[in-house]
Amino acid sequence: MDLGAVTNEDGKLSINKVCMVVCACLFSLLFNRLCQLPYYFFDTERIGAMLRVTLCGFSLPGAWLLFLAFCAPEIDAFFQTPLCKLLDDMMSADQAPPQYTEEENLFYKIQHRLSRLYEVLRESKSSIAKERADLQELISDISHQVKTPIANLKMLDATLLEQTVSPEKQKEFLLAMDSQLDKLDFLMQAMIKTSRLEAGVIALEPKPQAIYDTLAAALGGILLNAEQKKIAVTVDCPETVTAAHDRKWTTEALFNILDNAVKYTAEGGKIHVAVVCWEMYVKIDISDTGIGIPEQHQGTIFKRFYREDRVHDAPGIGIGLYLAREIITRQGGFIRVASEVGSSSTFSVFLPHS
Repeated sequence: MDLGAVTNEDGKLSINKVCMVVCACLFSLLFNRLCQLPYYFFDTERIGAMLRVTLCGFSLPGAWLLFLAFCAPEIDAFFQTPLCKLLDDMMSADQAPPQYTEEENLFYKIQHRLSRLYEVLRESKSSIAKERADLQELISDISHQVKTPIANLKMLDATLLEQTVSPEKQKEFLLAMDSQLDKLDFLMQAMIKTSRLEAGVIALEPKPQAIYDTLAAALGGILLNAEQKKIAVTVDCPETVTAAHDRKWTTEALFNILDNAVKYTAEGGKIHVAVVCWEMYVKIDISDTGIGIPEQHQGTIFKRFYREDRVHDAPGIGIGLYLAREIITRQGGFIRVASEVGSSSTFSVFLPHS
């Protein structure tokens, strides 16, 4: 049945609707009286029951007419224009569903579920926007890091092709090209580690184990460079201290911090590593007598590809500390920094006590 035939366009009662209501009322009244006749004319209870059921069946059209006259227009008005507009606004995340009084009825239940759906859609849209912004930032960072080595390689290649140089100069240029290729290779390896870690491809598996062995593996990667710069490295780590950590990736994080300490400490400087067992955490302090970090930069040194202007001549791409923080954070730990410019820096790594 066409619901539009029941009401006028302006929403007022039409002649047809009035007639339908009157007829429905008369039918209901008439059949209600007829249903009582078996009590007066029939003694058999079964016959009376059958007649009551039959007569009551005839009253269903009257009930249906009443439903069409009163309920159908309201349901039609709710489920057509307003609901469709509300759903359109929700899909574009422009408007939240209106709040109604909490009642146990159909409209409140629909509104409650629409509110939940709106929150899900809004969170999904926000998550997608954040992922897109992170991707754009990553692409910008990679292009910036790759641009310099590639420009240097092109310049060196053009020099070798277009000019006549001595064998000594050729060797010098080839060594410079090799250095730029190493930088690109290091960048690609670091980006692969970062992307796999962020995407969850690499799953860290923290388990209780000795910090001594993990720290020894990290120190093994920096001792040669420290010796070349005559930097004294001292360690204070009890062999019995254990912490919940993934040995392979925690070694990577500690190595990155230690490598920075060697890189930015002058010749003849000192690096000291101390391990202290707290109630809930194991603290690993890595202190150096390097150039220090200004206070205003201590919150940004963990950003991906961040490097201060004064250290641009030093080797590196600015991803080591970012990786270190990601690795430690994903194991339930954290890193703190304390530093004085021109004097010293201390990186404190906290790992959950096992």
